[in-house]
Amino acid sequence: MKGTWLIRGRDGGLCVYACASEGDAIVCRAEIHPGGPWSPPRTVGGDQHVHPSFAVARSAKGYAHLVSWRPTVPGESGLVHTTHFQSRLAALDWTPIGHPNKKGDRTGPPAVAVDAQGRAHVLVRNNGGGISMRAQAEKGGWEPWRDLKGSDVRGEPAAVTGESGLIELYAATSDGLLRWRQEKPGGVPVLDEEVQTAAPGPDTLWALATSPEHTTLFYVNGDGGLCAWRGDADPVLVLDAAGDGPVTAVRCRLDDVDCTLLAQRSRNGRIAFAAYPTEVESAGAWWTESGAPLPPDARLALTEDADGRVVAAAHVPGAPARLFLTRRKNEPGLALEAWRQAF
Repeated sequence: MKGTWLIRGRDGGLCVYACASEGDAIVCRAEIHPGGPWSPPRTVGGDQHVHPSFAVARSAKGYAHLVSWRPTVPGESGLVHTTHFQSRLAALDWTPIGHPNKKGDRTGPPAVAVDAQGRAHVLVRNNGGGISMRAQAEKGGWEPWRDLKGSDVRGEPAAVTGESGLIELYAATSDGLLRWRQEKPGGVPVLDEEVQTAAPGPDTLWALATSPEHTTLFYVNGDGGLCAWRGDADPVLVLDAAGDGPVTAVRCRLDDVDCTLLAQRSRNGRIAFAAYPTEVESAGAWWTESGAPLPPDARLALTEDADGRVVAAAHVPGAPARLFLTRRKNEPGLALEAWRQAF
């Protein structure tokens, strides 16, 4: 569960998705109104039990698409999908979408992205070590599973919708990176780039749309560097990673400059932030730590609220789960409010 678990709903309020403490359901909590108190947890997708692994993507209209694995028969699982149209109301029931190899156990953590037409694309490692995809059809239902090829995929893939509305996918291998891209709306993503000059941590990938032409992949390499890659050249080092876990990123305007803001849990447990002009890695960046130390299982997310202010969130699982939030102050630079516990 990486940064996409925090989204801004259609009403402008924030919504958080997490695994239930019992481990067999996904729950959501939403701001009752933007900036206001939070609703009690609500189970997503009805009464079906699911495994404690899921992916979330937000459509351009503010709908949330969720994908998870659910147990079917002993030793086997299948993927399920739901759409959450309004964060303070119930989501649709989980819909089965099958298995990339027709049947079997879980093959890896899924990823999901939503194109400009509002169609979800579910992407997951298959038993052959490559990536398979199933997408919503234009007139309802689902298209067949597609084998997108690739091999030796490790960890969680990173899916993103570019500013063009087309889907891109990145995945780590034991010695490099792979990228798939749609060439037209509704098309099957094509494996178009492979780089073997990288050593990515398999669960550190984060993809962000950074211009009409490009998305940028961020990851932590084996030497502890946080790198950026756009597929048109070798990856570049942005700065040394603050920690060993996943990074999350969002674009925002700082002092009227289009910037990319990065966040990562540092090795001492605090949340570290760094910003630089979008796609100008040569400008340099440095970390600034914030808040109290958090446990290793804390997960980070970045988004913008209804007023266009950056929001950083840290979710700490447990019974009960805890959510900590901070927002950017209305002043120059990246000044953040004091962290507060939302629930």
